[in-house]
Amino acid sequence: MAKYGTPTPLPPLRTELDGVVLKCAADLTPSPVRWLWQYWLALGKLHILAGAPGQGKTTLALAMAATVTMGGRWPDGSIATAGNVLIWSGEDDPADTLLPRLLAAGADRAKCFFIEGARRDGEVVPFDPARDLGQLLAAIEKIGGIKLLVIDPIVSAVTGDSHKNTEVRRAMQPVVDLAAACGCAVLGITHFAKGGQGTDPAQRVVGSVAFTAVARMVMVAAKVKGNGETKDTRILARAKSSIGPESGGFHYFLEQSEPLPGIEASHIAWGDAVEGTARELLTDPEDDPAESEDASDACELLRAELDAVYWTNSEQATQPLKSAGFSKKQIWQASKKLGVCRKKDGMKGGWLWRLPGTAGTRPEDSKPEDSTEDSEGSSLRNGESSESSGVLESSRTQEITGHAWGSDSDPF
Repeated sequence: MAKYGTPTPLPPLRTELDGVVLKCAADLTPSPVRWLWQYWLALGKLHILAGAPGQGKTTLALAMAATVTMGGRWPDGSIATAGNVLIWSGEDDPADTLLPRLLAAGADRAKCFFIEGARRDGEVVPFDPARDLGQLLAAIEKIGGIKLLVIDPIVSAVTGDSHKNTEVRRAMQPVVDLAAACGCAVLGITHFAKGGQGTDPAQRVVGSVAFTAVARMVMVAAKVKGNGETKDTRILARAKSSIGPESGGFHYFLEQSEPLPGIEASHIAWGDAVEGTARELLTDPEDDPAESEDASDACELLRAELDAVYWTNSEQATQPLKSAGFSKKQIWQASKKLGVCRKKDGMKGGWLWRLPGTAGTRPEDSKPEDSTEDSEGSSLRNGESSESSGVLESSRTQEITGHAWGSDSDPF
């Protein structure tokens, strides 16, 4: 050993040749779908819940979670199998938003768990579904009895371009495998693309069609107009189901309550069952939306694409909004409303955006929303109004930025 050194270990012996693995149907035992909620939530499967902002998608998901924790009654009258629920939200705080809504829905708080982060090299870092699903499976097995996992938003599980079919399929497969491995229903929340009224609601899901293709069930939530005698109402409907009926749904209403003294929260009040396909039921969602609703939609979509710690290329950040039908002007106004910080990625690089509020960031690394220096898209030439802001910019801004919308340096 001293003379020749440590010997190189031999590779493991191959007992079988590489090749395709086949299974004969005669060796399989047919098994029924295991339902958490008959024809709505299946154990071991991925589901998508989509809708426009303001329709209570998260509140709907939490209502389902609460029903599971207490073994309560589903809207169709059936009884849920009691179990634990796990919730990851990249948009809402568990203490002041999620838990109050769960309590308002009657949840057993001892059976509710929130994903706060992941431990890496001894430090707790933000949870990344695209990277930490292996650790999540271990945590689920440790808790035991998890019947429902909510991921809000589901796009956070995609590390690549959420509008590319192959990248979305590749990223969603671990989520599908996780659902099968832990035997729980996984419910991912996402948005509707702007416009498209009257089309198949499943086709209005923001991002690649792979989201709806990979999911075994797609549920949609939308507001529909009353008939003149009744007020506007909301409907939860099935837009796609590969494992059950695709039609039918339920009316629901968003109500406020005070589950604890001084704590107010919204909850779901279920209404009557309705018949028909999602396309028939949601005939006029968001018909003639107000400009203020458009602005809210754009802000919510943009906030989901940006981070307060890391910089994101503006092209990547704004792609979901462009795909959803928002104009450059609407996107720019949303970025200003959010106070987005911006900087150039080098002399010839593109623009980088992030949300404000990061401690320890060098002041020179960011430009506030109304900064004139390096303000992409806000300059004017010859005193014309900017498409991005709709106001006249100063000559100082023209000298510094020296470009306008529609040029090769367009930030979008």
